[in-house]
Formats: sequence, C-alpha cells, structure tokens
Amino acid sequence: MTILDHLLKSIRAAAVFNPEIQVAPACILWPDHDRQWQAVMPLLQARLPELLVLGDYAPDKRTGPAIWLRCVLAGCIEDATLPHEHTPVLYLPGVSRQDLRAIESCADHLKPLAELQYRGVIWSQGNGKDWTILAWLKSDQGGLGLDVAQDSEAKQAMQLALHRLLDEDVNLLKGKRLDKDYFNMLLTGGDPARDVLQWLDQGDSFQASREEHEWKAFCEVCKSQLAFSPLTEGVLEGCTRLANHKGPWLSIWERFCEAPGRYPNIPAHIRKCSPPSNTLIWLSHEAEDFEGWPQWNEAQEKSLQNELMSLASLPPHEARAKIAVFENNHAHRRSLVWAQLGEAPLACALAHLATLAETSSGLAAGSVDDLVKSYASHGWQADAAAVQALAHVNGKADVEAVSAAIRSVYLPWMEASARHLQKIVAEGSYPGASLAAQNTVFNPGDCLLFVDGLRFDTAQRLKTVLELCGHTIAAKPVWAALPSVTATGKPAVSPVKSHFTGHDDMADFEPSVAKTGHSLKGGYHLKKALADAGWVLLEGAGVGDGQGMAWAEVGDIDHEGHDRGWKLAKHLDACILEIRDRVNELLAAGWKQVIVVTDHGWLLLPGGLPKVELPIALADNKWGRCASLKAGAACEERLYPWYWNPNHFVALADGVSCFKSGQEYTHGGLSLQECLTLQLTVTKGERSSAEMPIVFSDVIWKGLRCTAAIEGAFSGVFDIRKQAGDASSSVVVSEKAFKENGTASVVVENEELAGQQAFAVLLDANGTLVAQRATIIGEG
Repeated sequence: MTILDHLLKSIRAAAVFNPEIQVAPACILWPDHDRQWQAVMPLLQARLPELLVLGDYAPDKRTGPAIWLRCVLAGCIEDATLPHEHTPVLYLPGVSRQDLRAIESCADHLKPLAELQYRGVIWSQGNGKDWTILAWLKSDQGGLGLDVAQDSEAKQAMQLALHRLLDEDVNLLKGKRLDKDYFNMLLTGGDPARDVLQWLDQGDSFQASREEHEWKAFCEVCKSQLAFSPLTEGVLEGCTRLANHKGPWLSIWERFCEAPGRYPNIPAHIRKCSPPSNTLIWLSHEAEDFEGWPQWNEAQEKSLQNELMSLASLPPHEARAKIAVFENNHAHRRSLVWAQLGEAPLACALAHLATLAETSSGLAAGSVDDLVKSYASHGWQADAAAVQALAHVNGKADVEAVSAAIRSVYLPWMEASARHLQKIVAEGSYPGASLAAQNTVFNPGDCLLFVDGLRFDTAQRLKTVLELCGHTIAAKPVWAALPSVTATGKPAVSPVKSHFTGHDDMADFEPSVAKTGHSLKGGYHLKKALADAGWVLLEGAGVGDGQGMAWAEVGDIDHEGHDRGWKLAKHLDACILEIRDRVNELLAAGWKQVIVVTDHGWLLLPGGLPKVELPIALADNKWGRCASLKAGAACEERLYPWYWNPNHFVALADGVSCFKSGQEYTHGGLSLQECLTLQLTVTKGERSSAEMPIVFSDVIWKGLRCTAAIEGAFSGVFDIRKQAGDASSSVVVSEKAFKENGTASVVVENEELAGQQAFAVLLDANGTLVAQRATIIGEG
C-alpha cells in the first residue's frame, strides 16, 4: 500500500465508533494550523469524495466558508451532496484544535464550526495534538512508524516533496532512512544522475523548466552526493568534473556513456573547458584519466591520421607491422563513448585495416585450385576489410589516411595475385571458359535470383545474414565469363545460356540469340528466351506461387559502384539487406530454393587503380579493364578468348591496371576479385528465423542494469517494458542489440521503478515481439 492509501485509511478510521454506547459522529475535523497538508488537498479530494475544505467560496472545488460547510453537512445545498457511506471530513487549513476549543475567543469566521467539535471527532494524535506530516510518518501510534530525520532541512524537503511522497510504497520504506537527501531526490524524480546530465546538457533552460522548489532540491542533491553546487559553480565546472569522472562523478559518466545521444550538447560544453595541459601525457595511448575529454580523443584521431598517412612510403611488410602496432594502441578507443558518437572513425576503421594487414599476405602462389582454396577460405576477407574500413570514414583527411593504409598493403596484394592468376591462365586456360559446357539441372520449385555485381566477399556477408534468418545455404565458387562484364556474364549464368552465341563483329561484349541473331542488349531477348523456355519471370516485387521455375532480379551493386566509386562501401550493407529481404519473400511465397547468381565481381581502390596505356586507335571499344581490338590491331596486353566466341579475342589489362585513369571501381579484367564469384543456394530451414524459438537462458539484474542471455541465433534487440506489447512502456535508456556471445545489457533510468514488475522482451528487425519473460526491476 502507498502512503496515500494509509493516510486515507487513517482519516476515515477516526470516525469509527461503538454504536452500543455512542452515536455516529457528524463529521471528522482535520485542523492544520501550519497548512502542511494543504498542497495535496486536490489529490486527497479526488480520493475522498466526502472531503470538504474551509476557504473561499468555490463549490466546484468543494471549498467554502464555515457557514457553507454547515449547510452542506445539513443537506441544505442541492448542488453539494455528500456520499452517505462515509463520514464527512472537514479540512481546516490555518486552524488549530485550540482555536476551536476557545469558543468565547474563537474568530467569527470559525464560530459556525466550533460546536462540531462536540458532535464530531477530530483526526489527531493520541496526545490530542494535530497531525503534522513528520508526526504522522514517524509515530508508531496511529502513524506509519517510519525512520524520518527531524532536522529543519529534512522537514523543509519533506514538505516540498509531499505530493510525490504519497505515492511511495510503505513496505519499501521500512528500514530506510528518510532524510533531506531522500526527499530531495524524490522531489527531483528520484534519478539524480539523469537530472545532472540533463542540467549539463540544457544549462539555464533546465532550471527554467523546474519549479523553484524542484531546482532547490536538485541543488541540494548535488551538494550532498557530488560535493558540487550547480548554483555557484556552473555548467562548465560540472562538465570538467564529468570529463575527469573521479569519485562520485564516475557513476554520472557511466550513465552518460550508456546513452550519449540523449545529451547532445555535453561534448560541446566539455570542449569549452580547460583540459589537462601536460602534452606528453595527453598524447599517450595509456592516458585513461583523459578518456572523458573529446579533445583527447581528437588528438588521438589526429595522431592516428598522421600514422596512417606515413604508411604510403613504406613497403608492404613494414606497413603491415605498423598497422598492427597502431591497432594495439588505438583499439580500446572503439569501446569509448566517442566511438559511439561517431567521433572516432579512424579507430573504428583501424579494426578492419588490421584484418586487411593480416589477410593480405601470401595467396600469389600455387595452381588455380590452390588460389581458389586460399581465396575462398580467407583471402576474400581482405577485400571485405578494405570495403568496411572505408565505410567508417567521411572527412577528406580521414578518407585520405585510410586510403593510404589500404593502398600500402592491399594494392600490392591485389596486383601480385592478379598477375599470378593471369600467368597461370596464359600457360593453360581460363577455368571459366568451359562454363557453357556445364549442364546445370534445375527442378520445379527453383527460383534463380540474379544480382548484378555480387562480389565474393559481399556474397559471404549475404550468406551470414541469410543464416541468421534460419536458412540453409550451400555456397559454391563459380568463375565468371570473360570479360567480366554484365553484357557477357549475365546471359552466362542464365538457365537458357545454350540459346546464345557470339558474332565475330562483336564490339560491346554482348552475345546474340543463336537462332535469330537478335542482340541481348536491353534485356528484352534474354527475358523472351527465358519465357519461351517455360521460366516464370518475376518482375519488380512479384514473388509468384512457388510453381514451376522462376527467374528474378534484385539490387544493382554494379550500378552503385560505377556511380559512387569508393563510396560504394557506405551503401553495401543496404544492398545486402535488400537482397536478403527479396530471398525471404521468395521463400515465403513457396519456392523450394532460391539460387543467387551473379555476373562478375569488381575491383575497388580509393584513389584509383593504376593506368596502362592502350591507344584508342587500336580499339573498337575500350572499357575500364577490357577492350575489343580492331581487326589486325596488335598491342602489348594479353589477349583472351571471348566467352561467347572462342575465336574472338579481347584485350585485358595486366595486373589490376585500367585502360582509363582515375577508376576507383571497375571490372572486366582477370583477377580473383572480378572473376571468382560465389553462388548461393538458399533453402528454407526446417525452422526459419520467424519460427525458431528464441529462449532466454538468463535475465540478471545488477542494480538497475539488466543483462540477458539467449539461446538461438537472433539479430534483434533487447528491451525492458512495463507492458510487453507496448513500445511506449519501455523503461530503459535505449534498446541494445545482442553481441556475438548472445548477451545484451540495458539500463533502467528511473530508480523509482525498482521492485516493480516488468517484462524482458526481444524484438526483431521489424520491431516485432518474438519473446518475453517476466522480471522484477532491480531484483538480484
């Protein structure tokens, strides 16, 4: 029961009488000389319909002078009726019991009430004194028997916080010391850490939004708990202490780190403060004392920027060793609040640069089978790491620094592996040249999903995302057709490739329909060939009914790459999720398996790939990495048979060079990145992600921090709610995604919620509730 419940019960209990020897009291008088209870009268009247108040005439508020109160008690006023089941209560602010007893000297405005002390009863202490707030809370004779401080500051804070105190659960207050700190925290919402952060963030507007007594209570809490005066020391001094986060400020700092986005102005305020001045310590990577200063993080980022730029002049093996050192020095910054706020892009990119340095050694050795095995097991991770490092940076200087690091270790590795593959092919044959001879068998229920430019590493990332959906994926390396461009490669992965051929006068790498000679340019005749062969064409968002065999297309990674250059790195995640969603839709529509195919991969290098000269006079058509030569023309570049006509040769640039300058993204040549693709065959698992039970293996509270552990693959978020299905009832600072180890932690920001029942819930990417578990907030 709350204090309010006990108070109402106590007041009504004053009217209890023995009908065998007594008559029912006419009313309950509630004298309150110091007006201590007056502020909560509206709240009490809402719960006590029989409560009347002495004061100015305001019948709509059940308030009026003494004569009006007497008339209401007598039932003489039609518009002011009282419930029959309860004894009327008359609250008398500014009036003491003694004022009523001295009838001869009683004030005129009270005389109509004086005789009621004989026909009614008075709600008072056992010793006859009026109930003050302190007396009623402390007394174990008719009161609550709580441990309440009696100093003047505690009494003042208690008076101000009364309206919130009434909502407190009495059982939770047993054994707790109720002093000025408790009442002040209650008045400010019971969450001093949140209030301090809001004040540091909002400054003067925070004070302006509070009542005067609430602001005073906040200042008292700061003095008591932080030894800090907001009134005299100000926001900047508070931000200085927050940045240093020593002693009691550590918990405030940890709270800020939980959800820094809630306090967007704090970093700017800290920047106005004076940081430590010892430059040598300031630049040290071990300076834990300075991690709360954004200036320190900025200095670290600048230092790392210079370090990465220095790699441009180093040989690859030295650059790799340096990157490992940088990673050792800066890795911890990824766990700091500045990374969460997006202010440590180079530290975040460095994690991927370290992977790039580790995986971009070797590979350029052995046979074609050795290359495939090595690249499929780990080599593709170098490509993925280069892309993901670029995805973290925006500013020109940061992009240049990451680009310098990538070029120092990635370009030599790409160049060496490409030249080794080209050497093997020149001495033998291209492994993808026999693709047309393969008789792939398709069955009813198969849906081929074409994705333009799904490079090997991107396909691996897609595979991981699809596995998280609960699907089963079979992955198979496949060599693209030469040259590795869409015009040649897309028809080559279609189920009707046997219908096409290549003419000797080809200049744009586009095959034709064998029977009619119609070019496949524009896509119409490819679709017609598919339809004529009985394939269902799923245009746009169409999904079909799972019957027969289908051809569908989704995404355009290649188009994004040509348009954006290195900035493709920032859009790949969205492309992958688009493909995932399309696969899910097709499987949900009833297709037994979705076979994801692509035409080619690509090369991506910030700053541009090396250029090699090919006189325009020698070429009918010159693309980034391939060219169709004029009849009789000769060049220094290697010639390779065209996939669709082995008697027609195309020139491919050596290594990873381009026939055009400034190409950051391109394809068409012969390299592992362009030519070795990954075909994914996706079947809906026995239980898809929507059907797989996600089970809480543990829900543990440590204070107001809750850590959940789950069983099963899950890519959603963890939340605590009062009502499991109501997103607006969330009580946490922010939802949290699960880590790779299957755990996630959230923090409840309101200490008043401790002990209340709630629900731990899991939400998928669409915000759908997939699991819930009852819990008690803060229960260890």
